[in-house]
Amino acid sequence: MSSGRDETTRYRAHFAAWNEIVRAREPAWMRAQREAAFARFEALGFPTMRQEEWRFTNIAPLLRISFHVATAPASPLEDDWLTPYRAWGAHHLVFVNGHFVGEVPANGHPPGFFARGIRALLQEAPHLVEPYVRRSVEELPHAFIALNAAFLTDGAFVRIPRGVVVREPIHLLFLALGQEEPVVVHPRNVIVAEENSQATIIESYVSLDDSLHFTNTVTEILVGENAVVQHYKVQRESRAAFHMAAVRIVQARMANVRDFSLALGAALARTDITAILEGEGAECALNGFYWVRDQQLVDHHTVIEHVAPHGTSREFYKGILDDAARGVFDGTILVRPGAQKTDARQVNKNLLLSTEALVNTNPRLQILADDVKCSHGATIGHLDEDALFYCRSRGLDAEMARELLTYAFASDILQEIAFEPLRRRVGEWVLMEWPEGELLTEML
Repeated sequence: MSSGRDETTRYRAHFAAWNEIVRAREPAWMRAQREAAFARFEALGFPTMRQEEWRFTNIAPLLRISFHVATAPASPLEDDWLTPYRAWGAHHLVFVNGHFVGEVPANGHPPGFFARGIRALLQEAPHLVEPYVRRSVEELPHAFIALNAAFLTDGAFVRIPRGVVVREPIHLLFLALGQEEPVVVHPRNVIVAEENSQATIIESYVSLDDSLHFTNTVTEILVGENAVVQHYKVQRESRAAFHMAAVRIVQARMANVRDFSLALGAALARTDITAILEGEGAECALNGFYWVRDQQLVDHHTVIEHVAPHGTSREFYKGILDDAARGVFDGTILVRPGAQKTDARQVNKNLLLSTEALVNTNPRLQILADDVKCSHGATIGHLDEDALFYCRSRGLDAEMARELLTYAFASDILQEIAFEPLRRRVGEWVLMEWPEGELLTEML
């Protein structure tokens, strides 16, 4: 079997072709950024299971496929694409195969914030995005993030001005549409919430068909002093897809962030989330739910880094695994020496619905300060036989009893979705996965 580093060679020709397409329309600093990022990618090589951070996630199936950078869609934004999301009352920015295709304001009104596609800004006003997109190679910790920086296709740039409260959610909708050959997209999203601002961001990744494709996305969220941000990442790509994502959150003094990661789709999906509480009194909640079956593999790696005093963090992840699915949760809470009076808690709970399902969970604390309150824990279990018997004794058949108890396991983590239309929709997605889903929906 070839090494991860050997597999990088096929990307050299793709990079040369892509660079030739975009270089004439981009500033010199962006061209240099791409070259440096690709050199970093080649130096790192793709991760292997011999590396600690990847020892439970086998990316060999991904490396066997030759992906081509997706081209822009020939057709404009189609109205039907937004039908499932109209009840959200959101401001939509829509991307197809990684390319920005249209913007639909909430309720037809202009927003009180700035939002554009990054590719257009790189060509028309690069000074607006340079402080956020330009990165040193040391800030590209693994091959997929470096690959994203080298092949950056498009993405959303959203800035909430100082003191502005955006009432309607901002929905970044990334749709995947099959092409003649397997394609890869590299979205790069930047969200800037200036001081005393408030916003809800929903980042959705959805397949329009069952095609094989690869999404490699990076999102950075910069939260100013006293700002409040709710961020939801929704991954519902096809069971043939591959999904790699990195989310980086940086919080200033008294900033408050609630992040929720939902993973239901893809054959192989990994999300790395890093939250850095740089300012005193910052608060952060990282929550997530994953439900996988068949041969799916889902991996969440999280880091909450407390840098300043009086920070508060809460992390709560739940997973349901059926058939021969695999799950990975690796969560670290890091408390720096100067982060006294930190209050941090971390919990991961998993429910296995079959004897073949497997999850590897590794909650960790790294505490370098001496005046803190920190705790962590993890559980792995099966449906309670006594509870199943009780449900059967009340007239439910075996399948309905199993589905009801499984939904009960998920219900408390779904309550962490504060945006009610999304919470209701996620509940429907979960229920509709079951044979008795419609009946269970009526009961609940």
